[in-house]
This record gives sequence, C-alpha cells and structure tokens, in this order.
Amino acid sequence: MADNGSAQSAADRTEQVRLAVYTRFASDGRAPRPAELATDVGRTPAEVRQEFRRLHASRDVVLDPHDGDRILMAHPFSAIPLGFSVMGARTLWWGGCAWDSFAIPHLVPAEPEVLVATACPGCGAALAWTVGRAAPPAGEGVAHFRTPVADAWPDVVRTCANQRLFCSTGCVAALVARDGGTRGYVMDLATLWRLARGWYAGRLDRGYVRREPASAAAYFADAGLRGPFWGLPTDGGA
Repeated sequence: MADNGSAQSAADRTEQVRLAVYTRFASDGRAPRPAELATDVGRTPAEVRQEFRRLHASRDVVLDPHDGDRILMAHPFSAIPLGFSVMGARTLWWGGCAWDSFAIPHLVPAEPEVLVATACPGCGAALAWTVGRAAPPAGEGVAHFRTPVADAWPDVVRTCANQRLFCSTGCVAALVARDGGTRGYVMDLATLWRLARGWYAGRLDRGYVRREPASAAAYFADAGLRGPFWGLPTDGGA
C-alpha cells in the first residue's frame, strides 16, 4: 500500500508545476517549456515533462499530441491563435475562445480590464469589446458555441476554435448555411460574461480543484444557460 505522505508529496509536486504554468501564462502571455519551468520549480526538465503528462491527464493543461514539451492550452490561456487576441495594460494573450477571452480579466488580478478583439466568422467584420469585471460589455454581438459541453474534451482545441463571437444571429445563420454544419448554442454578450466571470475562479491559487459535474451544471444554470447543450433542463434558452 502506498504511503500517504508519499502520495501527498506527489500531489504537491504536480500542483507546484500546475501553478507555475498558470502563473507564467498569466504574466507572460505564453506557455513555458519544461527547461525554463524547471528553473522556477527546482526540478529537472524530465521531471517537469512527467508532470505535464499528469496535468494533461487531469485536464489542467492540453498538450500538443506531437510535442509533449508544448502546452497548447491552460484554460483560459492559449498558446495558439484560435480567433481572438486579449490585450491588457501589461500583457497580450491569445484568446482560446469567446468564453476564455471574456474570462481573463476576471482571473488575472493585475488586468481588471482587457480589449477582446476578433473577426466575425459570418461576415468578416472586425469586432472588439472592452471587457471588465463590473458589468458586461455593451453591444449587439452574440456568441455561438458548436459543441455540447458533454462532448467538449475529446477534441478540446476544435471545441474552443468553434466558440466564436458574431455580429448577430444572422451572421451565425450565414456561417452555418455556408459550411453545412449544425447550429449550436447562441447567447448574448451578457450571458457570455456571466458564464466567464467565475468559471475559472481560484485557478491561479494553490489547491485549485476543478468543478464536479453537479457543481458545473449549477454554475451554468446561474449564468442563465438552459437546455441539453449544457446538460440542463429545457425551459427557454437558445
């Protein structure tokens, strides 16, 4: 039987690397490689690589399937462009998706307000909103999510790439008609802001624990989301 002290020490080592990854992403806007992160945590690059694999398995990071040294995403941060830029006063990030782009100012203490910029996938128009903590941004834009939450993780990069912001529901319809895909879930900016504001709370703190399904469902309902797309009963919604 494993010694409880050893098991706790292993968990602590993984948490140390997780926190270092997120801290680097928050401050630098990019993902650290094992060699540079090893200096931060006092471990060897090989040990950091092992922790990367554990964090990928626990869905705390997303590794490049072709390069295990490369973190693609550590939500809400992204190391790859997926349609958004998020500009704070000190840092510029790639926004992994509409959800994550709106979440960054709620998570990073030093950046209470950011400029989220993208292009409408329906018509190509440039779109930008100032997103802060006090209230949703004004505007007529909508967010369109294509993949139901229960199916998000098998190809999470593709899922995130299809959580986009549009000028209007008309532009969503134009894209769906053009590419022959299915319409997903459409929400207004206020609902997106509520979804984003507390979802990642605590992720920059030691001891963060991901939400269990029941807690996630309650959070989605409180944000104003409805229906089986979110694993919730249907009583209105998109």
